[in-house]
Amino acid sequence: MTYPNRSPQRRPAPPDASPVLRVAGRPVGRYAIRPALPDRLSPRPYLHPVTTLSGTAVTELSPADHAHHLGVGVAVPDVEGHNFWGGRTYVRDQGPTELDNHGAQRHTGFQLRDPDGFVAELRWVAAGRALLRERRTVAAVELTSSAWALDFAFALTNVTTGPVSFGSPATNGRPGAAYGGFFWRARRQDEPPHVFTSDREGEPAVHGTRADWLALACPDWTLVFAGATGATRRDPWFVRAGEYPGVGSSLASSERLTVAPGDTVARRVVTVVADGRLGRDEAAALVRKVVSP
Repeated sequence: MTYPNRSPQRRPAPPDASPVLRVAGRPVGRYAIRPALPDRLSPRPYLHPVTTLSGTAVTELSPADHAHHLGVGVAVPDVEGHNFWGGRTYVRDQGPTELDNHGAQRHTGFQLRDPDGFVAELRWVAAGRALLRERRTVAAVELTSSAWALDFAFALTNVTTGPVSFGSPATNGRPGAAYGGFFWRARRQDEPPHVFTSDREGEPAVHGTRADWLALACPDWTLVFAGATGATRRDPWFVRAGEYPGVGSSLASSERLTVAPGDTVARRVVTVVADGRLGRDEAAALVRKVVSP
């Protein structure tokens, strides 16, 4: 896999439009770059719908249970006190609170765009100023006749003159809620998906743990999430299955993550998207195709 390191100078970026990712000529995902969303949802680019190769949808957009869940993307509930996740903000000793503190991710252009992926530039803006510059690299990779992988990398650079810190409800006093970073809102099924890693099984056993990969498996589809860098693999996984199906990384799990001026925090998650229900051995074999140990 070389796409995340691909040179952005190879091809001029075409005019802005929502790219459609394709695998073997089949559309598998659409990237919304400037969605019309209210401030309360922390407007941001996202991928939706994302589908299996047979066309089964595996993402949801603004579901009734969490209107601020937007397909696949990057969302952080606390960046220097600004909400880039959407919805209410968790306030210590107070709980979830409606605040006028929402930021927005603004697409500023593509540095590269091909049928199988793109490199995009974004600005994270709140209270009238930019806090972060992001380079987002997304690629669709064919694996088998029934599985492909979404390679999603992001690099966040502090563009302010002082430190910028990332937090989560967990760091603000809510145990078990260390969400913030890469996040995939999956499609709700009649029954919750089966959650497992190479050596654990079930949401309670997997949530908050560090694992090279984890899977959500349903009768019609399976998603296998794998950290593709050392830093990504050190982040605990945020997992929901019973309340709703969703998986994300935890940039700030037990303490805030502080980024100095000009410094960058980068993560990369590769997600296998497969038709049908995969077992543990099948999931591990597909991860080995796309992620180096």
